[in-house]
Amino acid sequence: MLQTSAPDARLASDHSDLTTPSADGRRVVIVGGGFGGLACARAMGRAALDVVMIDRRNHNLFQPLLYQVATAALSPADIAEPIRKSLGKCRNVRVLMAEVVGVDTTAKRVLLADGQTVAYDCLVLATGSKYNYFGHDEWQEAAPGLKTIREARQIRQRLLSAFERAEATSDPEEARALLTSVVIGGGPTGVEMAGAISELGRFMVGRDFRNIRPEDLRVLLVEAGPRILAAFPEELTDYAADYLRKMGVDILLGQRVTDVGPGRIAINGAEMAVGAIIWGAGVKPSAAARWLGLSGDGRVPVDSRLAVEGFQDIYALGDTALALGADGKPYPALAQVAKQQGHYLGKALNKRILDGAVAAPFIFRNRGNTAVIGRNAAIFDFGSWRLKGRLAWLLWAIVHVFLLISFEKRLLVSIQWIWRYITRQRGARIIDEDPHL
Repeated sequence: MLQTSAPDARLASDHSDLTTPSADGRRVVIVGGGFGGLACARAMGRAALDVVMIDRRNHNLFQPLLYQVATAALSPADIAEPIRKSLGKCRNVRVLMAEVVGVDTTAKRVLLADGQTVAYDCLVLATGSKYNYFGHDEWQEAAPGLKTIREARQIRQRLLSAFERAEATSDPEEARALLTSVVIGGGPTGVEMAGAISELGRFMVGRDFRNIRPEDLRVLLVEAGPRILAAFPEELTDYAADYLRKMGVDILLGQRVTDVGPGRIAINGAEMAVGAIIWGAGVKPSAAARWLGLSGDGRVPVDSRLAVEGFQDIYALGDTALALGADGKPYPALAQVAKQQGHYLGKALNKRILDGAVAAPFIFRNRGNTAVIGRNAAIFDFGSWRLKGRLAWLLWAIVHVFLLISFEKRLLVSIQWIWRYITRQRGARIIDEDPHL
C-alpha cells in the first residue's frame, strides 16, 4: 500500500493513504513533472488542496538546453533538478516517483506499473511527448533523440569517443567515417544540434588533437522537406541555412533516411559509415490518449478550459493536449504553451474546487518562437516582427536562462556560458565508462 508523509495542516481531511478516495473531494493528481505539470502544481501550492505529483523520473528537465549537455557545453545537473526540491515549498504537494500505465475513469484511479493505484478527484495529464521514429522504433538505440539525460549522455559519449578513435586510427577512411556526424530532422532541435556539433568539433579538434584536423570534420543535417525550420518565416530560415553552411554543416534537403544501424545510416538508399547519429525528426504525444481509450493522432482533445472532452474531472495540457487557439489551429508544442497552460489550470482548479467558480477560457500569449544557430547567431519570430543575428542570440540566452527552474540553475548556466564564450572551451567533455551508452 502506498504510504506517504503527513499532509499540510491546512488540508481538511486525512490523506495518508493514496489508494483510497479522499473524503472532501480535494485531491488533484498530476501526471508528469515537466513545464506544465510543475506550473500547475505550483499554482495550487498554497491552496487547501491535496495535490499529488506523479512522474517516473525524480527530476524535472529543461529540455531546450539538453542539446548543450549532448555537446559537452553543460552538465546534466545544470539543467535538471529533483522534483521534490522544485516543489519543496508547496507543503500540500506530495511527490510520487512511479510509472503510470493507465487510468480507470469509472473508479477515478490512476494505475501504476507496480500494480498499485492512486485515487483522484481531479486528474491532470501533463505527460509531454516523445520522438516519432515513424514505424522504425528499432532505430532509436542507434539514433537517440533529445528527451532524456540518458539520451544526451549517449550522444555526448558517441561524439567524443568517435573523435578519440579517429585520433588513434591510421586508416584515413575509418577516420573520415568517425568524424562524420548526422543529424536527422531540420527543426529547431536538429538545427541547434548541427550547429553545436560543428562548434564542438572544430574548436576542440583544432586545439586539443594532433592527428585530426578541423577540416576533416563533417556534419550532415538531413531534412525530408524543402527547407529547414519550416515553422519559421522563409527569411529567417534562409539566414539560418546560410549561417550553418558557413559553419561547415552540409544541409541535405528533400532527403529521406531509409535505414539506421550502429555506426551506419542509409539516406535515399545510399549507405555510409558515420561516427554518431542524432534523431530530431519530429515528436508524437505520450500514451495518455490510449489510457483514456481515445483514438486519433494521440493528442487528447480538450475544450477552452483544458478539460478533456467526454470525460469528467480530467484535464490535459502541453504536448499531451489538442488545444485550439482562436484561429482554430492547435497550439504549438512549445515550453511556453505548457507553462502558461499549467499556471492557468492550477488557478482554475483552485477556483472550481474551493469556490465552485468557473474560470475564463485559457488564452495563450505568444512570447515568440526562437532557435539558436551557433555562436552569436539565432532567430526570433514574434509574428509581427522578426529578429536574427547577435541580438537574437543574446535575447535567446536571456529567455532560456529566465526559464530555468531556479535561481541556482540560472546562475550556474550564466557563469558557464560566459566562460565558454570567452574561452571557447567545453567543460563537460567526459567520456562515461558505462559501456551501454
